[in-house]
Amino acid sequence: MRHVVLFHSVYGLRPAVRAAADRLRAAGHQVSTPDLYGVPAADTVEEGFALLDKVGQEVVLDRARNALDDLPPETVLAGFSMGAGVAGALLAERPDAGGLLLLHGTGGAPDAVRPGLPVQLHLADPDPYDTPDEVAEWQQAMTDAGVDLTVFRYPGVGHLFTDPEADGYSPDASAATWPRVLEFLATP
Repeated sequence: MRHVVLFHSVYGLRPAVRAAADRLRAAGHQVSTPDLYGVPAADTVEEGFALLDKVGQEVVLDRARNALDDLPPETVLAGFSMGAGVAGALLAERPDAGGLLLLHGTGGAPDAVRPGLPVQLHLADPDPYDTPDEVAEWQQAMTDAGVDLTVFRYPGVGHLFTDPEADGYSPDASAATWPRVLEFLATP
């Protein structure tokens, strides 16, 4: 059983995030899904970016930090797209994190990781927000920093391919993702 905090995408706390949390809970994990916006989720990506601009990146990060206050140091930091970036940004403040689970976006900086940190990335191939060159550079830097990195690429799917409400949703890629995530979380 692991503690996991799952940060939402730029859309906000949508049903797909809650469903993912329920899936992880069904496997025996304790999962938190903080609302980093404090308002209803957006219907479009443009509305989501407008919400992020309105709330502000620093407020989002402060809310994420607050969500971690009562969680054990070894909590796994996880996120969808923007939430992957949030999880990665907080990694430097959580050196004992049990892992970094990145869905739909890269996150974390090589100088913020400890050798052996388990990191798993699930990303569309290609992804409109993370170019192949950026992903390759990030992957090399994280590997050079000593993380235990596993990358899964999903060809021909949309950015948020595990979100049934998002453009580019792929039932097949989503079905492939969750057993991999559960295996990652099952590894101490």
